[in-house]
Amino acid sequence: MTTYKVEQAYRYCQNIVKQHYENFPVASILLPRALRKPVSAIYAFSRMADDIADEGELHAEQRRQLLQQAKAHLIEAAADQPVAEPVYIALADTLHKTPSLLEPLLNLLIAFNMDIDKQRYADFGEVMEYCRHSANPIGRMLLILYAQDSTKNIAHADAICSALQIINFLQDICTDYQDRQRIYMPADELQRFDLREQDLDCQHTVPGLPAFMDFQIQRAFRLLQSGAPLGIKLKGRPGLELRMMILGGWKVLQKLHQNRGDLSIPSRLTKRDWLWIATHALSSKFAVYLKKLTH
Repeated sequence: MTTYKVEQAYRYCQNIVKQHYENFPVASILLPRALRKPVSAIYAFSRMADDIADEGELHAEQRRQLLQQAKAHLIEAAADQPVAEPVYIALADTLHKTPSLLEPLLNLLIAFNMDIDKQRYADFGEVMEYCRHSANPIGRMLLILYAQDSTKNIAHADAICSALQIINFLQDICTDYQDRQRIYMPADELQRFDLREQDLDCQHTVPGLPAFMDFQIQRAFRLLQSGAPLGIKLKGRPGLELRMMILGGWKVLQKLHQNRGDLSIPSRLTKRDWLWIATHALSSKFAVYLKKLTH
C-alpha cells in the first residue's frame, strides 16, 4: 500500500469525524498530533458499524451479515490485507503499528450485534455488559495509543466510559424508544419505580419518573467519580482531553438533574457549556466539580 493511498484513507476518516456531531470530543485538536490519524480510523470504523446496526431500512438478518462482513474485513486489515476501502486501508496501517487495538475493535462489533438482537435489558448488570463492549473498548484503545494501559488505568477508564455511555442513554431515552423501540433502562428498576415502557415516550411526566431519573443520574455520577483520578494521572494533552470528557459528562448529568425527570427538555451541551468545560479542565481544581451535581 503506497504512502499516498494511506494518507488519502486517513483524510477520508478525518472527514467522517468532522461530519458527525458528538457530545464529547473525538480526534480533536487536543489529541497529540501523532494520535489523530489512528483515532480517526477507529472512529470511522465505529461510525460505519454503528450505522449498519441502526440506520436505514435493512432487515435484522441483512444487518447481521454486513456486520459479519465488517468483522472479516477488520481481520483482513489486521493481517495487512485490507479491502480497497478507505476505512480499512487506514485501519490496516493503524493495526500494523499497534496490533493490540484489534481485540477492542472486535468487542465493539459485539455491541453493534447486540443492538440488532437486544431491545430490552432486564437489570443493570445487563446494561453494564453492553457498556463493556460498546464503550469500554474506546477508553482502552486510547490508553493503548497513549502507552498508559496499566491495569489500574484500564479500570478507571472503564468506569468513565461506562458512565458516559449511560449518560448517553439517559439523554436519548425518548429517541431510543420512539425511533428504535429500544430501552436501555433496566426493566427491574422501571418496575421498582412503578413505570411502564410507554412512560418513556416524552409525551408526559408521570409521578415515578423524577425519582427514577434521579436514581439513574446519581449512579452514573458515582461511576464517573470513580474513574476521575485518571484525569489527573494522565499528563499533557491526553489528560486535558480526558478531563474535558469527564466534565462534559458531569455537565450533562447536571442538566438532567435540573430537568426534574422531564425527558422533553434537551440536555445537549452548548458552545457556552464547552467553553466552561475547557476552562475548568485546565484548572487544578478540576476534581472539585466531581464532588457534587449542582453548583
